[in-house]
Amino acid sequence: MKFSRLALLSAASLSVAQPHNHVHKHPARHGSPLEGRDYATTTTVPGPTVTVYELNGDFIPWDEVEAGIKSGKYVLVGDKITAASTPTTTSTIPTSTPIPTTSSSPAAKFLEQKVSTSTTPTSTYVAPTTSATPTPTPTKSASVVEAASDSSSSSSGATGVNAKFPSGEIDCDDFDALTKYGAVAADWLGLGGYLGVQITPSYSIGAAAISYIETAISGGGCVKNSFCSYACPPGYQKAQWPEAQGNTGQSIGGIYCNTKGKLELTRDGYSTLCMAGVGGVKAQNKLSKNVAVCRTDYPGTESETDFTNVAAGATVDITCPDSKTSYVWQGMATTAQYYINPSGVSVEDGCQWGTPGSNMGNYAPVNVGVGRGSTGETFISIFPNKPTNPDGVLDFNIKITGGVSGKCSYEGGTGKYYNNGVESPTGCTVAVSGTAVFEFY
Repeated sequence: MKFSRLALLSAASLSVAQPHNHVHKHPARHGSPLEGRDYATTTTVPGPTVTVYELNGDFIPWDEVEAGIKSGKYVLVGDKITAASTPTTTSTIPTSTPIPTTSSSPAAKFLEQKVSTSTTPTSTYVAPTTSATPTPTPTKSASVVEAASDSSSSSSGATGVNAKFPSGEIDCDDFDALTKYGAVAADWLGLGGYLGVQITPSYSIGAAAISYIETAISGGGCVKNSFCSYACPPGYQKAQWPEAQGNTGQSIGGIYCNTKGKLELTRDGYSTLCMAGVGGVKAQNKLSKNVAVCRTDYPGTESETDFTNVAAGATVDITCPDSKTSYVWQGMATTAQYYINPSGVSVEDGCQWGTPGSNMGNYAPVNVGVGRGSTGETFISIFPNKPTNPDGVLDFNIKITGGVSGKCSYEGGTGKYYNNGVESPTGCTVAVSGTAVFEFY
């Protein structure tokens, strides 16, 4: 089950020292009706999304939230940053708690948490059939883009990102051909290099919405009538997703494998597979081991499979989406959420579904969020991965340095967060002017 607790702040008291509570930067609902089967099978899958809206500890109904956003009374923290001036006061955002029912209201951030769901035919919508305990068998080494320790940018690994993609010409299972256009393979997921595959047999070009979505599991691949998501180098993100989205709020992303088995572009006005973020956000690793930083694949399957490996001594770009060009969910621009794994965890182990107690994947102890709002301001945050792993602790410290509006840090070992030197259980957020760096030390 995915829990979404959307933090609201009064527009007059938005604080740069409080977290976006990004628990997934995006408001989506996974789910597809399952066809009846003539055999019994059980698969563990992500459950439905639960959404609540919260202001200073009080839950606010969606109608009031929507009206408040339109009037300027409220600000969505992280999904769409609408504060036009630099915040000056703090505001407490209570921690998340699981809510055991499904909400039909739009969401903004998701923490990913898996529960067991049977694939027995049902009349309700359930999440895509993604295995909770995949056993990936990569056939070749992972393509990991790393920056040199003295590099201020990882763009040197961004091969082909500006090349126009030949829509309708490349075979869907030829991921090697995609690397010429900037895509980076995630072979350990067992999907032929792709981050995720959403099978949509009922989709047709020009459709307003997609009613049936099935998520491929390890051992599958980009097949006919499916949307296939992919990773891009650090500092870049995928530029392709269809206008048609799930008819109950699911997000769908990637290029389309048509009925002829050829890959097609899906986004009008964008001829490349990857697009650059706004820049100005980096991760610097001062440790003796690597740190796997895993972004939610969004729009798409929303698993934490989009990967950046920050090698020991390296400085790597962290992609910061621009609300003017990023994915829009039901009128709301979206930002990015990353999972920070313990040091020494590979992207193969860290950038996929984790298990309770592992401190990896969606159970990584710490999240960071980044995004530029419509006003042109960039906000970044560090916050706990709740409710998925409220007691998890990293083995290193994190602090935000550079051109930022305040002090925001995390203390490894104790699991404490500090906002301008004051302990803050919900984490911290700062506004960025210039370049900001997440330092791992």
